[in-house]
Amino acid sequence: MHYVALMHKDPDSAYGVSFPDLPGCYSAGDTVEEATRNATEGLGAFVRWMEADGDIVPAPRPPDQIMADPALAEDRRGAVLVLIPLVRDLGSTTRINVSLDLGLLEAIDAAAKHRKQTRSAFIASAVRKELAA
Repeated sequence: MHYVALMHKDPDSAYGVSFPDLPGCYSAGDTVEEATRNATEGLGAFVRWMEADGDIVPAPRPPDQIMADPALAEDRRGAVLVLIPLVRDLGSTTRINVSLDLGLLEAIDAAAKHRKQTRSAFIASAVRKELAA
């Protein structure tokens, strides 16, 4: 599931990210990539907080509805629409069976060791980055 985000960049400022379907959910970053990564993390945290408070999380609207919403005309001015994945951190892990090329597995293990991570932590981190890209 992806939420539409509006990304703005004013001169001499970071990239700002807001979510029209989730008022109050904001993020930022010095680069587009950092803003997108931070928005993915921020979206997940915001949804967790809403659920913890017993609030109903609104379903994301498709981009064409965001573009057609007259109430968002000012928010859209100068913005770029970005789709941000909702990555839910459910607080529990589960064992899975994944098949990988042996050379890729060796590269994963070497990179994980260099970063002082487990193989699982490294793969989870890489997947989060890829989902945010």
